[in-house]
Amino acid sequence: MKLKEINRTAIQAWSPAPQHPIYLAAGTSAQQLDASFSTSASLEIFELDLADPSLAMKSCGSFSSPHRYHKLVWGPHGIEDQSLPSGVLIAGGENGNIILYDASRIIAGDSEVIISQSEKHTGAVRALDVNSSQTNLVASGGNESEIYIWDLNNFSSPMTPGPKTQPLEDISCVAWNKQVQHILASASPSGKASVWDLRKNDLIIKVSDHSNRMHCSGLAWNPEVATQLVLASEDDRMPVIQMWDLRFATSPLKVLESHTRGVLAIAWSEADPELLLSCGKDNRILCWNPNTAEVLYELPTSTQWCFDIQWCPRNPAVLSAAAFDGHISIYSIMGGSNDNASSLQAEQLSSSFGNMDPFGTGKTLPPLQLPQTAPSQSTVTPLKKPPKWIRRPVGASFAFGGKLVTLDNIKPAAQQPQQTAAHVVHISQVVTETDFLDRSNRLQATLTAGHFLEYCQTKIEAARSEFEKTVWSFLKVNFEEDARGKYLELLGYKKEELALKIASALEQNGKSAEDDVVVKKSSVEEEEEEEEPPAAGTSGLDQIPFEEEEEEAAEETSITDITPAPSDTVHPEASQDADGLITQALLTGDYEAAVDLCLHQNRMADGIILAIAGGPELLAKTQKKYFSKTHSKISKLISAVVMKDWLDVLETCDLQSWKEALAAVMTYAEPDEFSSLCGVLGSRLEAAEDTALQAQACLCYICAGSVEPLVAHWVRAQDSCGPLALQELVEKVVVLQRAVLRAQGGVSPDMGALLAEKMNQYASLLASQGSLQTAMSYLPTNTQQVAVHHLRDRLSRALGHPQPSEVMLTYTAPAPPQVPVQPAAHTPYHPQGESCAPGFALQSPVSASAPFMISQQYQRPQNGWNDPPAVNRAPKKKKMPETFTPPAPITAPIMTPLGDPQAPQQGPDQLGPATFSPIQQQPLGPPGRNPSMPQGNMEGAPGAPIGDVIKSIPTEKITKKPIPEEHLVLKTTFEGLIQKCLAAASDPQTKRKLDDAHKRLEYLYDKLREQTLSPAILSGLHSMVRSIECRCYSDGLNIHTHIVSSSNFSETSAFMPILKVVLTQANKLAV
Repeated sequence: MKLKEINRTAIQAWSPAPQHPIYLAAGTSAQQLDASFSTSASLEIFELDLADPSLAMKSCGSFSSPHRYHKLVWGPHGIEDQSLPSGVLIAGGENGNIILYDASRIIAGDSEVIISQSEKHTGAVRALDVNSSQTNLVASGGNESEIYIWDLNNFSSPMTPGPKTQPLEDISCVAWNKQVQHILASASPSGKASVWDLRKNDLIIKVSDHSNRMHCSGLAWNPEVATQLVLASEDDRMPVIQMWDLRFATSPLKVLESHTRGVLAIAWSEADPELLLSCGKDNRILCWNPNTAEVLYELPTSTQWCFDIQWCPRNPAVLSAAAFDGHISIYSIMGGSNDNASSLQAEQLSSSFGNMDPFGTGKTLPPLQLPQTAPSQSTVTPLKKPPKWIRRPVGASFAFGGKLVTLDNIKPAAQQPQQTAAHVVHISQVVTETDFLDRSNRLQATLTAGHFLEYCQTKIEAARSEFEKTVWSFLKVNFEEDARGKYLELLGYKKEELALKIASALEQNGKSAEDDVVVKKSSVEEEEEEEEPPAAGTSGLDQIPFEEEEEEAAEETSITDITPAPSDTVHPEASQDADGLITQALLTGDYEAAVDLCLHQNRMADGIILAIAGGPELLAKTQKKYFSKTHSKISKLISAVVMKDWLDVLETCDLQSWKEALAAVMTYAEPDEFSSLCGVLGSRLEAAEDTALQAQACLCYICAGSVEPLVAHWVRAQDSCGPLALQELVEKVVVLQRAVLRAQGGVSPDMGALLAEKMNQYASLLASQGSLQTAMSYLPTNTQQVAVHHLRDRLSRALGHPQPSEVMLTYTAPAPPQVPVQPAAHTPYHPQGESCAPGFALQSPVSASAPFMISQQYQRPQNGWNDPPAVNRAPKKKKMPETFTPPAPITAPIMTPLGDPQAPQQGPDQLGPATFSPIQQQPLGPPGRNPSMPQGNMEGAPGAPIGDVIKSIPTEKITKKPIPEEHLVLKTTFEGLIQKCLAAASDPQTKRKLDDAHKRLEYLYDKLREQTLSPAILSGLHSMVRSIECRCYSDGLNIHTHIVSSSNFSETSAFMPILKVVLTQANKLAV
């Protein structure tokens, strides 16, 4: 399969095996011209990047050379001692010159890349080879039988292997023996091969074919058998490859005869001696097994000859072939598909023309249509058997924690062939995400040292966007003194600037007051103007518009338009005008009447001053009347400051003024409600349609210290889920967690399901990169997620921590409340729903008065102090005493109307007239029952009317009104949450609670149908729905507490306890 391609007419050389990454050098070939007839020459180095799916190879360096080359080799000399970090490139020129290049300088782009050069040869240098045992020795061959041995440490003085062979002829190839370092072979076009011994400095044997038709184009030694070599013939009359054994040099040992025309080049794989490559004039590249003369593999090639072919020393499955069509192709012998090659060719042709009109027809070229080939032709079959480097006992496997385990079969030493070879297992750490790991290590160091201020400041300085800088600035404030003050400064409210503005406004107000005593603003408004910090570039918090006031803007009545008559002196005389009536009320001590008169006359300032003198209750009433009559841009804000109703402000304000709303909450909110209020504003911002506003929600969650909503928002806002994106999230969450922990005095906040999932994902990624101890520290501890326990177990085993023999999750049921002994003795518990005593419903006493958990495996207690003797017959059920009255359920005080404490209570199914079946009214007990006992039992909520009381209700069909469309989301969300809890619950009692809650929520739905709930309660319920959608059940409980504490108890008592039960169960079950 073709992997890469280089558009060059050049000879090639692979970088040596110690070099990483893998490079391929390409030098302009001598006696060849490309289609441009260019006479320039260059030496280029390309990088082999198999991770890049494209065919193009990246050029890493280029050198313009005055020479063209016949041969190019790349030796490892200098890599070990780093004198030449990338080895040395040795080139044979056309004028007898040999040039040494520093490969690392070419890659670096230096101009001085030549180490040394010599012109000692006569004619072109067509043969070069580097000694594999002594990498400083290089053999070269030229014209007139010239063979020189070069020492790269002393390049100026070469030596010869012996006297020149006669008759004189050109040397076409030289090759060092792979096993014996002082043996060298050379070959000439006449077909003769000579073997030299450098220790004797003489020729020791000649090998030649008796037919005299061999035109030798290639020579290679067997990588394992020292006495075997192969010769390739370029003659079309004899296109063969002969394998010779010097121990029997009279005739070839094997003859490989699959080529139909002359063989141009051969290459023997050093990794597997059973793989021999050859390329010929018949446009074929064959892979042979020279021991059996069998063709193992044929590479798909172009229609041009390949004149040079080489194996990659570092990656044994990769080879390169240089063809006369101006391409160097990189192949893999492991098979694959060549579909991308044809598509690349089509793209190149299309991009060459673009949308041009080359023929002047006024029409652009249509898309290039390539003929469709059969699927069998595009798939390249691999080798017939696996190569040596992947045969057993060779193997590799990835292990947990980013470890790579490899094993290799070490060759036995030649001196000890009888001993069994040792197997070495290599364990290495594979790190693919270096940036992620570095940032994680910095975060872990910060968590260990506690230097959060410096860490946040570093993140601020490195932030790429203004918003990212703002987020880290908000996180940093959590670790500084006076956090709320710093938050206000970040929002644009600085106390120093505010003080100057207030002083200037007071001076102007003072001058106008001296000229005109008319009261233009109420005292409450003046106090709020002094306290409220104006936003940067605005006139302050008075610019917060509220949605419900936008329609009334045209009807606003300003207090500044009312100008009561001035009075400089006190006139206590009573008269019948307004002043006289007020005077009379004050003289009689009736503050409330005087205040009412003042408010009626729109004398707001007088009324409020009198209300202050009348006491706190009168002041509170006056404030409510004032705010109900006053409609201005800041009346809503003043009302919130005085009445401390910030939830309504946050739910109705314009989201474009979210900074002002958040600043007001920071200034006035109580510590216990600050977090929930910030969460409400964050939920509104997150639900906004404007993406810019949605991004600001995380700042509200940071101020609130709400980790789970921050995680949910961040997950929804991220476009990718890569390691660095997850690192960004964990950095912010961990810093915020530490801030919350610091604010709560060391009490660790609970971790939600979504955060636990993300921390588990982060720990898994750390473990895959080898940071096992760090991954263990990030795993959540207070979660029941199976994936977290599984990863903790794997990490503990990998770190060598002791493991318990068995892990059991035990659920301990709380002890039931104490009840009178007599009723308890006659009230057996039936966990599986058996029938109870006649006339007594199981649901009432069990679910209402004694809630407890049931373990999944019930075990009978052994030898209890109060257990009866064991018997071997079926247990008999005890009869209930006829005079027994079931205990009152816990909902009795809530459900009973205030006017009649003795009246029968109504369950959720009896809110209005309903239809009852006569079957339910039949007495279940014997006829001789106590007449004071109810005669029937009806399934329903505890405290529901039973017996004759039900019979008195007329039977009629009731059609309920539909719930308004804007509130239908309340019913959908609450019922959906109950269904999720029922699916996750395992014990029967929790399911019974949820079933009961599902029925009793009809109270809420009826109130929604009748539209009897106040706007504040409705807005609070919608805020709870938004918290449920974000799975932030703790915020929902905080909103629930705020609604209950700020509303009328009789208005919410029928359904708010049920909602609390549902939210508590949802938080517990983590649905």
